[in-house]
Amino acid sequence: MGQVTGDGAVEAASHPSDTIVATTAAEFVHQSEKLSLEKPLNPDNPRSVAVEAQFITPKDAVIVTADGNRLPPVPLREAYKLNILKEKLEEESAGLGTERAKANLEHASQDRDARGKSMSGLLSKLDRRVNAEASKRRPGGSNISMPQSHFSTHPLFPALPLYGPPSLLRNLQCWVFRVSSFFLSAAFLAVIVLGAMFTSIPTVCNRIWMRLTFRNPDASRVFYEEEIRRSRVRKEQERSWKRRRSISWRDGGQECAMGDEGDEGHGGFLPSEGGPDPVICDVGYYARRVGLDMEEFQVQTEDGFIIDLWHIYDPREYTRRDDADRSDRGPTVFTSQSRKRLKDPSRPRKFPVLLMHGLLQSSGAYCSNDDDSLAFYLCKSGFDVWLGNNRCGFKPKHVLLDYSDPRMWCWNIRQMGILDLSALVSRVLAETGFEKIGLICHSQGTTETFVALAKEQRPELGEKLTVFCALAPAAYAGPLIGKMYFKFMRVISPSLFRLVFGIHAFIPIMMTMHSILNPRIYGWLGYTVFSFLFDWTDSRWDRGLRNRMFQFAPVYVSAESMRWWLGRECFAKHKCILSTKEEWRSEEREDRESETDNHHAASHNPTHPRGGPIPSNMSTDRPRRMLKGSTAWYNEQAPPFALWVAGNDHLVNGERLLRRFERGREPNVNVVHSKVIPEYEHLDVIWAMDAVDKVFKEIREVLWKTCNARDKCRVPTGCESVPAWVRPNQTADLEEADQSSSDST
Repeated sequence: MGQVTGDGAVEAASHPSDTIVATTAAEFVHQSEKLSLEKPLNPDNPRSVAVEAQFITPKDAVIVTADGNRLPPVPLREAYKLNILKEKLEEESAGLGTERAKANLEHASQDRDARGKSMSGLLSKLDRRVNAEASKRRPGGSNISMPQSHFSTHPLFPALPLYGPPSLLRNLQCWVFRVSSFFLSAAFLAVIVLGAMFTSIPTVCNRIWMRLTFRNPDASRVFYEEEIRRSRVRKEQERSWKRRRSISWRDGGQECAMGDEGDEGHGGFLPSEGGPDPVICDVGYYARRVGLDMEEFQVQTEDGFIIDLWHIYDPREYTRRDDADRSDRGPTVFTSQSRKRLKDPSRPRKFPVLLMHGLLQSSGAYCSNDDDSLAFYLCKSGFDVWLGNNRCGFKPKHVLLDYSDPRMWCWNIRQMGILDLSALVSRVLAETGFEKIGLICHSQGTTETFVALAKEQRPELGEKLTVFCALAPAAYAGPLIGKMYFKFMRVISPSLFRLVFGIHAFIPIMMTMHSILNPRIYGWLGYTVFSFLFDWTDSRWDRGLRNRMFQFAPVYVSAESMRWWLGRECFAKHKCILSTKEEWRSEEREDRESETDNHHAASHNPTHPRGGPIPSNMSTDRPRRMLKGSTAWYNEQAPPFALWVAGNDHLVNGERLLRRFERGREPNVNVVHSKVIPEYEHLDVIWAMDAVDKVFKEIREVLWKTCNARDKCRVPTGCESVPAWVRPNQTADLEEADQSSSDST
């Protein structure tokens, strides 16, 4: 058989074909080492060996190890190399027999050090034939089908860096970045905190002065009277809880408490936690305070991350699952069967909805406002509520990688949408047994959904959703992106960005402070800093719960994801998530020209749409509509959209997104609901004291209106008279059916 000598030459032995196979085996081993978990390869540790690149989308390839585990996505060129070499090795080995082919591969692995510099020559030859061989593959036939654009990437999603297995050089590089980022990012955070404290001095002085002059500084707040009322209710609930605890007894081994009002005083939801609010970071605790409960599921993404999925449920109707049932089910999505446990299976089921959170937050943001929390409101209304979290979150976990490995943090908004969101939707479908679910997102959650549903990304996800409800949709940047501290991140180079903020977690000292500071001090500090950064206020929130609201933020995010948001290459540069700056500016010029033409035509032609009835032969707008459709982000697989835009939001520009839909840029998207709330800021859509009336009730109606399983589901409270949503292509069929029914009558 062929032998790899010290100078890298491949010597032929008894069979000439052995030479070819040995060369291919050597190339495959080298590429496998480059993408594996560890280096050098350990035959006794198969989990370390990369054997294949699996393409989730034509632009996203994750690495599959020998034991079926996953490693995060790698650059396209590296993924195609591995797959082409694997298939080539299998084809060439077919004529040699299993034993000889295996011997060639083992020999190539043992002699990897002897190959030396010659391997670079072999790989350069491989580079020249990668495109030629890959272009012959038919799409859909295997995992190595190559997109027409080959290795090019979207300008808004440049390739992530490739970090190979641990080595002396790589470990040294990681430590350099960790040390530099520890001091530099801490200094950056200190500047932000000092700036926030300094800008709050006038407010503090004004409050002190008003107190000294016997005036109430809070009297001018929008919901001051309601805040006072709620504060009194909470105090009365604390006293009532203490009284109930004093007369509690044990019944059948379970501790029970009898309320003064009985179950009816809580609308049938009897709290199992109460008393003084300790302000803790625990969604389950706050669920139990309102008569609900929470169970945590572990979900594995297709690239091996373990993320948290929280299920909010009514303990009177649902049996909590065992730990084994709540563990992850592997990386495969959209294949599992339902295991839902209801105490009364004969009752109609609740329609499932998934909620996703915003940047630097967790889904605990939906649970911090007592009964007026969106998650608890929907659950008590009659929906099956699931709270999704993105990778890393409070507890960074991966099936193979450790916290210190830079590959653990090599991801951005693209992976959060394509991989995290798909895994969470898949698990909710599996647990509930429904074909589709409703999706509600806030801020960054809307961004990852907009990205995932795009026709170039993972549009099939849209077929699993009945509706996508976007709160404060983050597709276009607001004026806040021009602030000095955000500009600093944009002007520095990618290399300097990594030197300042590292290649691991983004400013992890924030999480350290979260764990050591008193919750009330941390809540106040969190609000002060975030208010300074993102230019929002608590004027419409229940200030008595503000410290609790900031216990669920920040969470761990990657420095790469923040570079996508704020660095010089991506969102901060183009100010849009799916169109470059040149593209959306060209579209706006087009629209202005169209409006000018329409205005001119309306003033001179009484038969123009703005000047009178539309003639039947009029088709002047058709070419422009076709042109707009050609730049669409979404295809016909997109679900219905519903949008709630905060009109006083400086962080993102939701009104520009609405204009995109109104002007026909997305002919395949059906916007079933849209609303601009002029006085709302970015977080008011989930935390404002009047959000129940202005947002939550409408969300409830939209979810039920678009539900595809109304005949199998319990009608939510307040939705008894809400009509079903009808797709445009179904209208004629329904009208015909109604006419037939009328005729028969």
